[in-house]
Amino acid sequence: MAVVQFGAEDEATISKPVRRMRWATQRHAGAGGSRKRRSIMDRLHRRVGSKDEKRKSTASSSPNGEGSTIDEGLDNSNLRRIFCNVPLSDDMKDEDGHIIANYARNKIRTAKYTALSFVPKNLWFQFHNIANIYFLFTIILTIFPIFGGANPGLSAVPLISILTVTAIKDAVEDWRRTVLDNELNNSPIHRLVEWNNVNSVEDNVSLWRRTKKATTRVMVKFWRLINSLKKGRQAQADEDDFLAGQRPSIDTRRTHRNSTYSFRQSFQFNNRDSQEEAGAIQMTPVPSPVLDQRNPQTDGQPSSADYLSPDFHQKPDRTHARREYGSVLNKSRQTPQTARFKRDYWKNVQVGDFVRIYNEEPIPADVVVLSTSDPDGACYVETKNLDGETNLKVRQALHCTRDVKHARDCEKAEFTIESESPHPNLYEYNGAIKWMQHDANSPDGPGREMVEPITINNILLRGCSIQNTEWVLGMVIYTGLQTKIMLNSGATPTKRAKLARDVNWNVMYNFIILFLMCLVSGIVQGVTWGEGDNSLNFFEYGSYGGSPPVDGFVTFWAGVILYQNLVPISLFISLEIVRTVQAIFIHSDTFMFYDKLGYPCTPKSWNISDDLGQIEYIFSDKTGTLTQNVMEFKKCTVNGVSYGEAYTEAMAGMQRREGIDVEEVSKKAHETIAKSRVQMLQLLRSIHDNPYLHDEELTFVAPDFVSHLSGRAGEEQKAANEHFMLALALCHTVITERTPGDPPKIEFKAQSPDEAALVATARDCGFTVLGRSGDDIRLNVMGEERSYTVLNTLEFNSSRKRMSAIIRMPDGKIILFCKGADSIIYSRLARGQQQLLRKATAEHLEMFAREGLRTLCIAERVLSEEEYQEWNKSHDLAAQSLTDRDVKLEEVASAIEQDLTLLGGTAIEDRLQDGVPDTISLLATAGIKLWVLTGDKVETAINIGFSCNLLSNEMDLIVFNIDKDDPDSAGYELDTNLAKFGLTGSDEELIAAQNNHEPPAPTHALIVDGDTLKLMLSPELKQKFLILCKQCKSVLCCRVSPAQKAAVVQMVKTGLHVMALAIGDGANDVAMIQEADVGVGIAGEEGRQAVMSSDYAIGQFRFLQRLILVHGRWSYRRLAETIANFFYKNLVWVFALFWYSIYNNFDGSYLFDFTYIILVNLAFTSLPVILMGIFDQDVDDKVSLAVPQLYKTGIEQKEYTQKKFWLYMLDGLYQSVICFFMTYLVYRPATGVTDNGLDLSDRNRMGVFVACSAVIASNTYILLNTYRWDWLTVLINVISTLLIFFWTGVYSSVDSAGQFYQAAREVFGTLAFWALTFLTVTICLSPRFTIKAIQKIYFPRDVDIIREQVITGKFKYLDDYEAYVPPTARDLSPASTDLGKPMDVSTKSAKSMPEDERPIYPPSVAPTATTHNPRSQNGSDGTGYTASLEFRHQQQQSVDRGPSYDRVRQSMEPVRSSFEATREFTSAAMLSRMESTHEA
Repeated sequence: MAVVQFGAEDEATISKPVRRMRWATQRHAGAGGSRKRRSIMDRLHRRVGSKDEKRKSTASSSPNGEGSTIDEGLDNSNLRRIFCNVPLSDDMKDEDGHIIANYARNKIRTAKYTALSFVPKNLWFQFHNIANIYFLFTIILTIFPIFGGANPGLSAVPLISILTVTAIKDAVEDWRRTVLDNELNNSPIHRLVEWNNVNSVEDNVSLWRRTKKATTRVMVKFWRLINSLKKGRQAQADEDDFLAGQRPSIDTRRTHRNSTYSFRQSFQFNNRDSQEEAGAIQMTPVPSPVLDQRNPQTDGQPSSADYLSPDFHQKPDRTHARREYGSVLNKSRQTPQTARFKRDYWKNVQVGDFVRIYNEEPIPADVVVLSTSDPDGACYVETKNLDGETNLKVRQALHCTRDVKHARDCEKAEFTIESESPHPNLYEYNGAIKWMQHDANSPDGPGREMVEPITINNILLRGCSIQNTEWVLGMVIYTGLQTKIMLNSGATPTKRAKLARDVNWNVMYNFIILFLMCLVSGIVQGVTWGEGDNSLNFFEYGSYGGSPPVDGFVTFWAGVILYQNLVPISLFISLEIVRTVQAIFIHSDTFMFYDKLGYPCTPKSWNISDDLGQIEYIFSDKTGTLTQNVMEFKKCTVNGVSYGEAYTEAMAGMQRREGIDVEEVSKKAHETIAKSRVQMLQLLRSIHDNPYLHDEELTFVAPDFVSHLSGRAGEEQKAANEHFMLALALCHTVITERTPGDPPKIEFKAQSPDEAALVATARDCGFTVLGRSGDDIRLNVMGEERSYTVLNTLEFNSSRKRMSAIIRMPDGKIILFCKGADSIIYSRLARGQQQLLRKATAEHLEMFAREGLRTLCIAERVLSEEEYQEWNKSHDLAAQSLTDRDVKLEEVASAIEQDLTLLGGTAIEDRLQDGVPDTISLLATAGIKLWVLTGDKVETAINIGFSCNLLSNEMDLIVFNIDKDDPDSAGYELDTNLAKFGLTGSDEELIAAQNNHEPPAPTHALIVDGDTLKLMLSPELKQKFLILCKQCKSVLCCRVSPAQKAAVVQMVKTGLHVMALAIGDGANDVAMIQEADVGVGIAGEEGRQAVMSSDYAIGQFRFLQRLILVHGRWSYRRLAETIANFFYKNLVWVFALFWYSIYNNFDGSYLFDFTYIILVNLAFTSLPVILMGIFDQDVDDKVSLAVPQLYKTGIEQKEYTQKKFWLYMLDGLYQSVICFFMTYLVYRPATGVTDNGLDLSDRNRMGVFVACSAVIASNTYILLNTYRWDWLTVLINVISTLLIFFWTGVYSSVDSAGQFYQAAREVFGTLAFWALTFLTVTICLSPRFTIKAIQKIYFPRDVDIIREQVITGKFKYLDDYEAYVPPTARDLSPASTDLGKPMDVSTKSAKSMPEDERPIYPPSVAPTATTHNPRSQNGSDGTGYTASLEFRHQQQQSVDRGPSYDRVRQSMEPVRSSFEATREFTSAAMLSRMESTHEA
């Protein structure tokens, strides 16, 4: 058996350009793969015996037989084998010879219901709600007359209404899902037909499904017939064209990407038969390439300038031999030649099918890429619908299948795919393709069995779409519910509002009250019948039960019906209505609409809007959330020389803290930068008229760099600058897109905005990436096009923190270029070399970081041919491994990224989003605490913190940076800092912290790195750490992982019993977004995965102020008042019935007509309280933002408390007494009569008195508690009140009303009714009115004062704004009054260190890990250095460094940061001492 070898011993010693071995480094693969399969090499070396024996072992049913491709102990069922033109093995067939495996259909159904199943299924789901079950139970009780139910049908009206409304909503939602399902399942795809796919089996369709399908077909044909009669035969023609349509041959041509005009042909050529049968989709054949012929290298090593020489292309080069990868095509195979690609539906795609996907088409299933229109097998895929990332990703076709391009090729291909079973990991796939390689000279002879690994980079996942690629041919491996996107389609964790959880307890209290009322009724009624010798014996014909115990039992259940309104079933549907409308209001707020993306604030969870009004802690990501995540290259350092002019926000904050007039300095700096920009553009044009340079896109302003590039500072610096820019242009994975025009425009699509910024700067300086041609990357260097061969690309991931590209230069020299975090690169530099350059570069990087810039280091390593060949073999073996492939690749990559030579560093600015400082200041004024959780370096996070008002000059910074293996030091540092606040971290202090919602004084801020945070989150230290954080105004967690972000949110949320909000924009923020009570996603540059997992999605961070301070506060206050008033009005009604029962021995008779009991919550009192929850408003949105302190009542959760609940219940109890007993007192001395003398003494007439008073009092009470009286609110309240009069008049006018007949005319016609009603309502509302008047006059709350100020015109100035724009921080926050203006240094309070030692950040920084010595771990021999550094890396002391350098340098001169004592803070001194910790 043979294996595809990438670099065998018998090949030429010169390395060949291999395709970049990419792997899914976005996620770290676990070790679980070792339990599934072994390495291909290990497996293949164990294969013994002849070909027949191998066949036999492969077909054996025993999974553990010798020579099996399955590991020992591995269950064969964990593998999926897909056969193409190969007979099924015996273990894959049943007795009838059919395949045993039953794969999922590709038809997806996300809808819950069908037309036939909707009613029963929807009712089944709805009756999972305990409230509906309770309501149904009461209806069932009314069916039995013994329990006193008068009209079961009428009793069912409220439940039927609720079920109907909910069913309609569910039906609409499910219909939309059904429509989307049908659109998706009926999407077009070109599938190979008239070809035997042995992996598929016919569906065993049941009789019921056949009936449904037949009915559907009949209805569809009937509908199409009607349409065809109306529109002619066009409908049928369209359908026939859809199913039988083929794309013409020209649509299958080879891709010529806009970014690349290939001058070098691919090494993969296709020597195909010339004849192609009709019916197959034809493709333009790929011509055989002419290999680059290069002469042997001349003697001597050229300098870096030689690479750029205009005549360097005349230098000879070596010949590169072509690799043999093998092919799955068996050209001697006899085929019927009937297969063709036909347009079909997605739902008909099956495992093992060949599919052809065209540019911009979505992918119907998980597919292995066999070939593409690109001659090198590359295709570009957009995964936005899968993981939210908008950048394009590269996928590669298998080498052995790149000749499979036509339908005829599919018939001749013979192979088997061994695939792992479906799993949801989007970033991991292990499989292999096996085939018999036949000798072209003896096709009938025995072939060699060959294997090629299949990785995630050879897979196209359902949900993605093809981009910038004409076509892709693939084979389906997973379909339907087994595709990765469907396995990941689990919904975001369900969140319940805190208010809803509190209401559940109140409902339980009402259940207890109801039980007690029914119990009292049952006991009294039973005792009454048991006494005997009372009036019952004379006026009753006997009890229903026949005995006192049974009478009591019957009365208990009759009481459940009678007092059913005490349990507010309609409350839940009312709250759903209110929350739905609130979500619509949030979505419709035009002031939260992001014009750039056309994106409104989008509620994803409609049931937690009130949680937005109780947020106390906000946890925010930095990059892309506080910043724009639009990277601009600002500065760099090359060969010890700093370049670049920029005035950053962090620099402005730094100068503001030093008492400098920032406005004046900023104006001068921008004028200087503008002049330098003009000068730089002139110099660039004078050196080379770059057609790809667009003046408006230039971000790197450095005239001295261009001057040195032209050689004015000497040839050495010129060569260094050229080589530096060449490194930026070669070490990347960007995709180029060319926009034709005059001049043309080249744009870069990268997986990271940083990478695009680096390549764009190289383009602006004359080193333009034109695109890729096969394995070559083509550059335009100062007007001359050059081709460099990319041998390998070692991509970036979060654990490596670097990426490398191994490049064969035009002279045949091999250079590894590496870029990454400064600490990572410095630890991999050649030991004992470049000491002066290291120190200078580290100082520059430190200054860049202090300016708030993101820094990277650039380095290189020259490789010998033999060294590279040896490493490449290890790399190929790691790439072929099926177990822990990612880990092995990382180990191999790390082995060659050693002994690097430092070239320089870059600095990129990620500017703050608009309005971030003002928003943070506004939220802080509201009492909300903001923590920043970021993966950036400590110094960058600190400077951003100063820029956005999180940190101030008056704060002492407590920096925790402790060795992760030293928990004792962590505990000591916690105790030391807690002692500064007089705390010890006890349980009593934690309880006090939970009850204290006031923001801490702005005196301290805490900064902690990821390794230290891991210690702090341990059970032993968590409580102390939380208490310390509670004392700090701001907390910044740096270098944290996604899991640590979620852990921090969970710690604060549960430890302090507060409401937390998390906001982020990237996939690394999903964990904390889902952990927080409210998750907010920003639709930014890093994709939409955070948005997809969030509860609310916004376009910019600044919209958070309106979402929280306006809509959040409104929603919380409205719902809190709605719930309290709902409980109140129900109690008024129910207890009026209870008081009546006292006078009838609790026999369960009704004071009210039964229709009143049914309609009171459905019509008479529901709308006013619902409108209160929708429209009520204490102050408008502008005032809410102008006075953010109003939000503090939400933080303290004072709007709805158990005290408020019981006070409203007590008020309802009082009013029920008044409503009943006022009527009772009227009836007690005498009974009223109508104008014609009819008696009004029956209970139904008396019930009209009580019911009308209760309804009027309840609705007026709600109006009294409503802040905003507009015409709609008052009108609906009046209409609802009048409804009881309307219903009484209408219902009592018909004979079916029974004893209630003519009740309206008789009662409403008496003066006593109107006088009593007025007096009763007045007495009911007088206490509430009196208390509210006293409270607002003598004990006003904040909102009462603000409302009065609004009336007096104090906020009249807000009318000048369309939407209120908050002023700067100094106008809002007393704690930040000095941040916005220059500070007088002489007036500052004394600090903990002398002024001449004060760091550039805050005046008093408290480094904590003082015992940590970086030298003890990195093995530094920093005292030794090499005097003779390489010529292009020697520091140029005499070079003019520019005004920007001088500005920052002057700020740095007085001090040297004490952060050197910490490990993570990458200061210049620490970097300069750092030596390689990795052995090559």
